[in-house]
Amino acid sequence: MTNMILRTVPALLLVAFSGAASAAAFQLLEQNASGLGNAYAGSAAVADNASTVFFNPAGMTQLGNGIQLSVGVAGVGPSYEFRDQAGVKSGGDAGGWAAVPNAYLSGQLTKDLFLGLGISAPFGLATEYDAVWGTTSSAGAGSATAIKSEIKTINVNPSLAYRVSDKISLGFGLNYQSIEGELTRNPGVLVTLKADDASWGWNAGALFTLSPAMRVGLSYRSAVKHKLEGTINGTTSVNADVKLPDTFILSVWQQVSDRWEAMGDLSYTRWSSVRALNVMSSASGTLLSSEAFNYENSWRFAWGAGYKATDKAKLKFGIAFDRTPVRDEYRTARVPDNNRLWLSLGGQWNAGAVGKFDLGYSYLYVIDPTISQGALQGKYDASAHIIGVQYSVGF
Repeated sequence: MTNMILRTVPALLLVAFSGAASAAAFQLLEQNASGLGNAYAGSAAVADNASTVFFNPAGMTQLGNGIQLSVGVAGVGPSYEFRDQAGVKSGGDAGGWAAVPNAYLSGQLTKDLFLGLGISAPFGLATEYDAVWGTTSSAGAGSATAIKSEIKTINVNPSLAYRVSDKISLGFGLNYQSIEGELTRNPGVLVTLKADDASWGWNAGALFTLSPAMRVGLSYRSAVKHKLEGTINGTTSVNADVKLPDTFILSVWQQVSDRWEAMGDLSYTRWSSVRALNVMSSASGTLLSSEAFNYENSWRFAWGAGYKATDKAKLKFGIAFDRTPVRDEYRTARVPDNNRLWLSLGGQWNAGAVGKFDLGYSYLYVIDPTISQGALQGKYDASAHIIGVQYSVGF
């Protein structure tokens, strides 16, 4: 019965938990909206609501007594417009708006032991071009490589945290992750690949309270190995192995004065686990198609600040640099990613017993990606907007 529930719940929620990539490649940072205004700086050290279940489960020890609930949604709106070498646009805007919801719950079991549960979408992709697109010299060069690319995930994350002492807390969680994918292209005839899977991973964290005004957080999320199973054009049974990357985070939070707080973040994602998508025949075991990615490991740096304008209102600011794992020579139309700069702002309203309300916005300046894949030669005009709201309350 438990296994049936674990498979059924994610399947029902996958419809909602999809999104267009906002971090490097097809990773989604929008695991809450409360950190959006700070560009997710200090994500493993802030621990100001139950969404710490995802970023650092050890942070649950900072949430106080009783039950803590945090729910939110982020709207992610990337834009990818292709121009060939003659400057002519084709394919339409491959981006578009998508919703990335989240929900977290944390409760205190004993004086030092805490239990949490998180539901979120750590990876997602949604790009879609016109049915026929390409360059002035090769009208179908683009649609031969990609038309629709969609990845949906949902992550169910039960977690525990233990307060070792006033200065050290530890946390651990399990991750049950479902994934669905749909990839289409038209190299002369429409080819549609659909596949899905569910698998397990884990996460762990530590939180060090160096003083009442300073915390340092360490967090790790494991890679998740998926064996996707599905069909091509609804008839040919296929499978493909995909290993979604692991991530390390080092965060610092400091109360600078009565009104100012500052936070920083350094994260490292081992994207080198994503080398290629090799689609195999389930019947014969032969290779039917292969798409090379050859991603590199990537870093992300973020800095943020908060200003307590009144007893109830806080203003948030943040900036981040997100290095892409995509190499120029392997960039594809499915993931036309490049290095990006986050510029973020937000605010929080503390309504006391009613709860806290967060609103955040980020503009992502993306260095225009170039593409050189056979007859498909050109570059993209790329950018993204993210807006999110979060509600957090204790009982």
